[in-house]
Amino acid sequence: MSESHSEKDLQREITELEGKSATAARLFDIRRIIGGLFVLYGVIVTIAGLTASDADIDKAAGVNINLWTGLGMLALGVFFLVWLRLRPSAPPPPGGEPGDETRE
Repeated sequence: MSESHSEKDLQREITELEGKSATAARLFDIRRIIGGLFVLYGVIVTIAGLTASDADIDKAAGVNINLWTGLGMLALGVFFLVWLRLRPSAPPPPGGEPGDETRE
């Protein structure tokens, strides 16, 4: 009877670890990291563009390059975060890591 009890415990632990693994995979999805960084830097560069002096704008041939670059970075960051939201990563298939298949 202790064998069946230990098998149930083992199965429960495996299920918990698979859930934690899937959560970690979603947390460290590269789209989240790239999107977050682009949004953060986009906000900083946009603020720099909004506070640019006339001398700074004249250096860039009359174009407020910080403003346009910051807005572009914000748009790209939001794109990555929306993409992550609409197409979340699938959890890894049970039974092993990708690439563990045996070849004949």
